[in-house]
Amino acid sequence: MPEIKLQHILTMTELLQRGAKHNFIQMTTTDLGKFIKRSQQAASRHLLDLENAGYIERRRKGQRFGIKITNRGYSEIELMFSTLKYAIESTPFTIDFKGRVVSGMGEGAYYMSLDGYKKQFKEKLGYEPYPGTLNIKLLDQIFMNSRREISRYPSIFINGFSDNSRTYGWAKCYKANINEGIVNNASVIVLERTHYDDSMLEVIAPISIKETIGIKNGDEISLKIHINNNSCLKNKD
Repeated sequence: MPEIKLQHILTMTELLQRGAKHNFIQMTTTDLGKFIKRSQQAASRHLLDLENAGYIERRRKGQRFGIKITNRGYSEIELMFSTLKYAIESTPFTIDFKGRVVSGMGEGAYYMSLDGYKKQFKEKLGYEPYPGTLNIKLLDQIFMNSRREISRYPSIFINGFSDNSRTYGWAKCYKANINEGIVNNASVIVLERTHYDDSMLEVIAPISIKETIGIKNGDEISLKIHINNNSCLKNKD
């Protein structure tokens, strides 16, 4: 058989679920076709391909076949499972973004000045942020999709708090650098309560990023989040 195909994997998965690892299970190709949502002819062809490859063994009993996954077939499934598991669980070291610098809503300076946040930033990031955030409007849908996925990764968690007048939400920080390392100690901040959608990144740093690298609104900027730098820090989300 040529390289194993998705439909063959689905067929072998169905057989395994029905006990074909250790036993010959009885099944018609019509039944198999229903289980894998394919025609009887397709199911028959799958079994023939798998048998020719040595992945299954068949024994006819009247109108039905007894079908069993061979050691070779089970080893192939195990290998695919391990490969998929590794791919799913592997965390990229960095996530890249590109966008344009834009004006924010003016809230960044206010929130960065609150003692309830400042103390945590100092403790967990190692600095008190410059009052205000750098706002980056992402350029492409692929970056917006990545922005949506950020929260799946380990973060430096900033707890919400209350004062005498209101309650403030939590924030998640992700270590980042800007423009290929010109600014190395920035952090992307994701707020529990925000007016922005997935097209916007908010970035904090101990210095004015705009002044440090000489950029203004409308300029293009690149940013790289270092996922592995977040996982080893305390108060991980």
